[in-house]
Amino acid sequence: MTTTLPQTGTVSPASRLRDFAARTPDAIALREKSRGIWREFTWAQFWDQAETFAHALLAHDIGRGDRVAIHSDNRPEWLFTDLGSLAAGAACMGLYPTNPTAEVEYLLNNSGSRLLIVEDEEQADKALAVPTSDLPMLERIIYLEHRGVDAYDDPRLMSWDAFMEAGQAHRTAHPEAVAVRMAEAKPEDLAYLVYTSGTTGPPKGSMITLANLDFATREIAGDEGIVQPGPGPDDLIVSYLPLCHIYEKLFSVVFNTGAGVPIHFGESLDTLVTDMRDVQPTIVQGVPRIWERIHAAIQVRLASASRLKRINAAIWMTSARYVGNTLVRREGRHTLLSRGLTQIGNLFLFRSLKDRVGLRRVRYGVSAAAPIAPEILQFFMSIGVPLYEAYGMTENCGVATTNRPGRVKLGTVGEPYSGCELRLDPETGEILTRHPAVFAGYWNMAEATARTIDSEGWLHTGDVGEWVDGTHVKIIDRIKDIIITSGGKNVSPSEIENTLKTSPFIKEAIIIGDRRKFLTALIGIDFEVASEWAQRHKIPHTTYRDLSEKPEVVKLVQKAVDAANEKFARVEQIKSFRLLTKELDHEEGELTATQKVKRSVIEKKFSDMIESMYR
Repeated sequence: MTTTLPQTGTVSPASRLRDFAARTPDAIALREKSRGIWREFTWAQFWDQAETFAHALLAHDIGRGDRVAIHSDNRPEWLFTDLGSLAAGAACMGLYPTNPTAEVEYLLNNSGSRLLIVEDEEQADKALAVPTSDLPMLERIIYLEHRGVDAYDDPRLMSWDAFMEAGQAHRTAHPEAVAVRMAEAKPEDLAYLVYTSGTTGPPKGSMITLANLDFATREIAGDEGIVQPGPGPDDLIVSYLPLCHIYEKLFSVVFNTGAGVPIHFGESLDTLVTDMRDVQPTIVQGVPRIWERIHAAIQVRLASASRLKRINAAIWMTSARYVGNTLVRREGRHTLLSRGLTQIGNLFLFRSLKDRVGLRRVRYGVSAAAPIAPEILQFFMSIGVPLYEAYGMTENCGVATTNRPGRVKLGTVGEPYSGCELRLDPETGEILTRHPAVFAGYWNMAEATARTIDSEGWLHTGDVGEWVDGTHVKIIDRIKDIIITSGGKNVSPSEIENTLKTSPFIKEAIIIGDRRKFLTALIGIDFEVASEWAQRHKIPHTTYRDLSEKPEVVKLVQKAVDAANEKFARVEQIKSFRLLTKELDHEEGELTATQKVKRSVIEKKFSDMIESMYR
């Protein structure tokens, strides 16, 4: 049963969801794949679950502004929690599935979360490993999957089913309670606490308000937003990036509740390619690592094909390079010849390549959250996948710049949105943005907030940029990451690292050289791709370390380093490198939860290896 709610209060994703449920109750809002079968949720069912969750919060005396945490992979219950919390006036705080116990303790304590949703036994164990006295604010732990957890004896534990039954009972007794809470919403109300990745210190909680989200929805999901023509019910999105990150929220929450795009939840990250093939989404959001891995998978498939197929691929990939060069030169606009080659190439090669990785129907792909090599973007453009680079950050709700159809300048992050003021600091070149989606500040960190938002409301992003043709912005690097050699030369490590990672054999690259005479690199191979190559060349190997130490693999990486060096000035060239003998790991502190390299940790942990390159 869906109650009729008063149309007052601040516009929020929850109120937008309620409105879709009223306008198109039987249309599909969500799909979830379980044991190979896709289950559908209509807008009415989606709102019913979110509203019941909101009532359950009220039944547990969760008040306006209280924090509700969720520790889970992407699944419908995440959105029920997210939207239900907003409907009840609470703020939602997400944890990454990979967060270890120490980080879980920090995030729950720092946020002051009163209630935690956990997916399964693994995530429950992390919270339960922290002494109850060390989490004084945490009152309830709600678990989604019963296996293993039902046997635990902790008074805070409660199953999802029991929690929702409490919500249904409260809804029956107080049918208008959620409507009243929504009507009380104010633009300045806290909606989300989104924690930064913590590359240089403890994560900071970015306070995102309802007003921030309303502006971001209109700016990004509208007809003049990031997707053109604007997104709508005929589009399809697969939700797979962490929902605790603002990037995925923009697609799984904002595009869903703001434009009616159905969201799909696959079975797991391990089945992502299979799930993508099932759905064939029209809009695909990805970080550089994802696009690099898809690129590598395509290269491996072509290299391991039969001789006849390799000949066919060679012919059409030559055509693809012409198409890619044409699109780059013409800012994303086809000529009659390039369009014709793309259409014919689809028949002989491109369509099958795209179909295998779930990109056949893509009308808009975006890479954001970190820099990407232009070569990767050009590759996808050349086979008919319209991939654009955009720029934003948690602190401005992802609203900054984007490349647009017919106005693509490769190597830039595009033009500012129409509602976004953007300028470069005249002294440092730092990118500054100002608009209504700039966050309210860092949770309980007034000094850090004052350093980030100045007295005129400008957000200091920490990124150095430059204008290209007066319209597009090019990111140079993070201010803190720029290398100054002993000779006084400023070097952007990310550009070199991304060029190295265009090789399908390289997964990680960390440039070293601050206050040193020359640049070196620590390189991590892509074990899956390198292993497949080694098998084809009859090179026996066992572990990651074993493969990394093979002379043939070192020579293979040397070729990639030599190719990268040709694209840079002498001072930016890598003079020596070492292959890492282990994969970098979040739980060991080498990567953030968003898989960004913690440079200071790497330089300390692998100091002996680094120093060996300068002896």
